[in-house]
Amino acid sequence: MISPSASDPSVATGTAADVAAAVASFERTADFAALIRTLQAIAATADADSLIAAAEPWRDRAEIAGPLYERVVDLRPNDARALVALANAYWLHGRGGDVVGELAGRAIAADPSNRAAWHLWALSESDPRARVARWQQVADRFSDDDLARALLADNAASLAGAESDEHALALAIRTYEDLLTRASRPEQRAALEKSISTLKSWSI
Repeated sequence: MISPSASDPSVATGTAADVAAAVASFERTADFAALIRTLQAIAATADADSLIAAAEPWRDRAEIAGPLYERVVDLRPNDARALVALANAYWLHGRGGDVVGELAGRAIAADPSNRAAWHLWALSESDPRARVARWQQVADRFSDDDLARALLADNAASLAGAESDEHALALAIRTYEDLLTRASRPEQRAALEKSISTLKSWSI
């Protein structure tokens, strides 16, 4: 368990304190192998809730969150949030699209409403055309997801440029235009208008 000041590792207790101590040691020694061994040893005897709480201050440090969430996923193989957290740690650590996509797919199967899982599933696809198709699925599923639409448009534009694909170009323009109708900030509208103008000038 950790105190209400969970974002401050210095006030942590129990499992969280052990993790904070391991991180402090790593920052003194830069011994990555020792850090992983220590985190794995901590995780081996802790319960899932304690590990989740202990990982929270380090959620953007993949080398710390990853080993903790590996154990959480072992304990809770159908916990969509834990699967997403582990997939995100792997993604940040550069573990590769296959393993990230597999974890994201498991999270989607466990909870189809988990938007982060869908985003990781789309991000992890290495083939540009398949990645566009995945972002299309995400945008269609979540009608209010402007980030998914922006990524759909960006990936479609990249595909259009790389492969002279008229359909991808039309999709990119259409999606940017849809985003323009939703945009409220002047700088956002200006960026979208520039993207649309640039794409419409392309000759494919």
